[in-house]
Amino acid sequence: MNRIRAAIATTVLVSSVTAWAQNAERPVNLVLQITVDQLRGDLIDRYSAGYGEGGFQLLLDTGAFYVDAHHRHANTETVVGHTTLATGTDPAIHGMVGNVWLDRLTGQLIYNVEDADHPLLGEGGGVDASTEIDPTQKVATTQGRSPRAIRTTTISDEIILSAGPKAKVFGVSIKDRGAITMAGHAGTAYWFSKSASQMVTSTFYKDEYPDWVEAWNAKGVPNAYEGKSWELSKKPSAYLFGNADDQEWEVDFPGYGRTFPHPFGKADSPYFTTLLTLSPAGDEIVLDFAKDLMTAEGIGTDDVLDYLAISFSSTDYVGHFFGPSSLEAEDNLHQLDRTLAELFAFVDKKVGLDKTLVVLSADHGGSEAPGYLQSLGVDSNYFNFENVDKTEGIAALKAEFGVAKELVDQFFQPYFYLNHEAIAELDFDISVVARRVAEELRKLPGIAYAVSSYDLRAGAVVDTPVTAAILANYNEDRSGDIYVVFNPQWFVGEFDGMAVSGSHGQPWFYDSHVPVIWMGPGVKPGRVGRRAETVDVAPTISAYLGVKYPSGTRGRVMTEIID
Repeated sequence: MNRIRAAIATTVLVSSVTAWAQNAERPVNLVLQITVDQLRGDLIDRYSAGYGEGGFQLLLDTGAFYVDAHHRHANTETVVGHTTLATGTDPAIHGMVGNVWLDRLTGQLIYNVEDADHPLLGEGGGVDASTEIDPTQKVATTQGRSPRAIRTTTISDEIILSAGPKAKVFGVSIKDRGAITMAGHAGTAYWFSKSASQMVTSTFYKDEYPDWVEAWNAKGVPNAYEGKSWELSKKPSAYLFGNADDQEWEVDFPGYGRTFPHPFGKADSPYFTTLLTLSPAGDEIVLDFAKDLMTAEGIGTDDVLDYLAISFSSTDYVGHFFGPSSLEAEDNLHQLDRTLAELFAFVDKKVGLDKTLVVLSADHGGSEAPGYLQSLGVDSNYFNFENVDKTEGIAALKAEFGVAKELVDQFFQPYFYLNHEAIAELDFDISVVARRVAEELRKLPGIAYAVSSYDLRAGAVVDTPVTAAILANYNEDRSGDIYVVFNPQWFVGEFDGMAVSGSHGQPWFYDSHVPVIWMGPGVKPGRVGRRAETVDVAPTISAYLGVKYPSGTRGRVMTEIID
């Protein structure tokens, strides 16, 4: 077991008999934190026609819905948003500045939760790196996973530190980064291995799998989808996009297609598990596992507070391949509504919703597909970084500096990385070169703003909302040489090494805007119109429970939730 976890366990053993942990008046037995990957803030209302009674509608009827909530950091990617929701602070502080960052010492791109010291547990539990990271990049090949790159505590850590070692804390997701960030350093994370078609964890959390996990994997839940298809759950006339099933800008994945039904194929197909995640099936698999977890671990059933984080990822995959304005995105949200209804009914039976604090949010929003926007007359396009080093401006800079090699080494959102070796050979100041390259990048079609990390460090930037968002994302150890912001509605049309229709990662409204909905004892129902920030979520949970804030907290309590 990891030293950090052992240290936390020692701390809570010394002070486990706390007044709070024994307080019969504490408001809830369970905190259920739900994160829906790429759930843009407007989509719950946009696709509300046809919701049932127990899912989104239950949240809307009985919860407090912050309709203008935003991530305030610039790089709106999965790990950044999840960690921000978990820690109550910015990536500049918690350190998770992007899904990957370049380690200058090794020359390799680091995947955010990779950890060579903690391999995945059990045979066949490997994570196929090509499904998580662009295989064309120089990426470390370790299959180990842990939260050690997160530099602050999380709300889940603070619950264990306050409530004592009997508090049960878990994170569950299709994505490793969706589960690990929310479980924190002291909890336990489980995620789906596409290569093994099983739920897995690493030696950071466990020395061996509990019997119930072995039993769940033995059930072969994913294989039950063999030979089946993602079918529309209603008649086309019931949908906003019912007459737009076949849109030319959607990704036509081989064997899956861009029209309903979308077949999953055979279980031994190399893309079978990928296609499951590219449909509501991915969320159904996560729910099935979470229900077994709650039963086996007795979540929320004793006198000690528990915490369960569930990250639903299908919305993200569907958004990337079909865009948020598609029949697929609409049906996926309707089916997620039923998944949430099943989850809430199960929690009510096992724990009681009257003893549960529920908070639902998203790690980021998402862009519309350029093809869809162009059909409406809106300027939108894809940016191809491959030819940047060959542009007239960069070519002129190479001639000015006498650089014969590539000046721009690579791009991995949101950072451009310069060729330090070539620049060092000519004895140039890297900060000067970076500033000049940033100036040239700003002239390129599709780029709204570019700034060097050296200017950010020196404070040599104009104070604007965009630079404030970039600074919230800036970490001296991990940020790249130049931060690039694309024009609104422009982005790199690539995800996990494949072409996509929609994306995210920018500071613009459609990427930063997410829902924040609270439901639980004492929460006054209604819509809250004031602007809120996702860094406010973790300290609000802390204030609601009466536990210490996570160590890096920079958010404020949402006073509408705390009387």
